[in-house]
Amino acid sequence: MALTHEEQRVVLYATSNEPTIPSSVTSETPLSELNMNWREHDLPERERTKHVHRLHPYLGKFIPQLVEIFLRKYFGPGQTVLDPFSGSGTTLVQANELGINAIGYDISAFNVLLARAKTKHYDLKNARREILDILDKTRQATESNAFQPTLWGTDEKAEKVISNSEYLERWFAPQTLEELLTYCSLIPSYQDQEVLKVILSRSARSARLTTHFDLDFPKAPQTEPYWCYKHSRMCVPTTTAYQFLKRYSIDTIQRLEEFAAQRTDAIVVVHHEDSRKANIPKVDGVITSPPYVGLIDYHEQHRYAYELLGLQDCSGSEIGAAKQGSSQKAQREYQESIAQVFRRVCESMPSGGHLIVVAGDRHDLYGEIARLCEVEVEAVLNRHVNRRTGRRSSEFYESVFIWRKS
Repeated sequence: MALTHEEQRVVLYATSNEPTIPSSVTSETPLSELNMNWREHDLPERERTKHVHRLHPYLGKFIPQLVEIFLRKYFGPGQTVLDPFSGSGTTLVQANELGINAIGYDISAFNVLLARAKTKHYDLKNARREILDILDKTRQATESNAFQPTLWGTDEKAEKVISNSEYLERWFAPQTLEELLTYCSLIPSYQDQEVLKVILSRSARSARLTTHFDLDFPKAPQTEPYWCYKHSRMCVPTTTAYQFLKRYSIDTIQRLEEFAAQRTDAIVVVHHEDSRKANIPKVDGVITSPPYVGLIDYHEQHRYAYELLGLQDCSGSEIGAAKQGSSQKAQREYQESIAQVFRRVCESMPSGGHLIVVAGDRHDLYGEIARLCEVEVEAVLNRHVNRRTGRRSSEFYESVFIWRKS
């Protein structure tokens, strides 16, 4: 990251070789002592994806331990933290664990659905009953109307259940689609609809006609057997969804129960709004990871959910969407949009309040964003990130910008 002489004064590098244990951080912990370069054995995947954090896969989210550090450093019970790009709800969940109130905004209807499902205060007995009941009703309905699964058959029953969505018809085998649509049609009969919709979406993601090793960025439906890099053998595209509905139902019940044992009565509110325009209430500070410029189309990432659930598509309002590219023009528009959000946020914060912004700033955009927001740059921490699993396995650096409202 290229820095000006002024910016170099605030860049801090960890003075400790030992990775920081998030629970050890207090308001007195010096920033220079924070070593967030966790390796796999320091912070295994089961901890990075604990309880509701893995209710549904989500590209581009920061890990909960990173959020926990700065919640402990800059916030306390009873205060309110804001995430104007709340995404999958990581900041909101972690804040609740620590008794800190949280408010989130996101332009994506699916992101809002996911964050609300994670943070809802459930009657666990009822949630378990509903999750298992809709699963059983789906099994009964699709078994009684069962037909031989085929990828591209002309079965009349399959034709009846295929919706008008070209996407669904293209990406799901007929039996798969029948099972997903049956489950979807039953959801309105239940109380805990948010979590049922998340189970449906997670199952649809896995049940698409795609290779097992390319669930993140499938480019075209896979309809023939293929060599699977994930399993090191020949695999075939899935033709049913029920096995995923069952697997994720059981997993979801377990995750809700695990979070219930840690959650507090702190308030969580999630708004489906553009934070550039929202009327943000009074907050004590911000912890967020904004979208990166030209990297991810957040609506397209969960297209299956939008098609199945009929969610409102606000993709035209995404900041830094991949389809807009990363040209000089796109970068300038990105800077102004992000700065617009933080200027609005600062209007709702007290003087001296902190904004913690996590970003992979490979285009060196955040120095100008800070200037446009008229915030004081207190420090910049660089963090080495290992993507340790899957075909996206790689290494990169991200920055944690510590800003303060003057």
